[in-house]
Amino acid sequence: MGRSRGGLTTKLQVVCDGKGRPRLLHLSEGQANDHKTAAAVIEDLPAANALLADRAYSSAAFRQALVERGITPCIPPHAKHRVQHSYDPVLYRQRHRIENMFARLKDWRRIHTRYDRCAHTFLSAIAFAAAFIFWINES
Repeated sequence: MGRSRGGLTTKLQVVCDGKGRPRLLHLSEGQANDHKTAAAVIEDLPAANALLADRAYSSAAFRQALVERGITPCIPPHAKHRVQHSYDPVLYRQRHRIENMFARLKDWRRIHTRYDRCAHTFLSAIAFAAAFIFWINES
């Protein structure tokens, strides 16, 4: 799971498969906490063995929700948290695929510069770009 700040005040939450292809897109408010936004889409998560996410998603409630769905969280803890949850650092190295996915999406000028003022139109442009880059144009 990854996120990227768009222009204005939005964040793009994306769930990718093992190959770094987007499977779930969710646009949220820019000031919303990442783990709270992730909790809103937890019901829509595809079946998975593990979920890789950055420190912004490190919360006990989110981890518990993942475990209840049978998903192993691979989320490094915040350095200042009292409870330091363990995670697999070897598996976490695969998170670069999520960052690469965001970089490829931002190659599209419309997405990088956020031409669209309406959130619905912006999310539609992201969905179109993702479908073209990762699903139609895949070789």
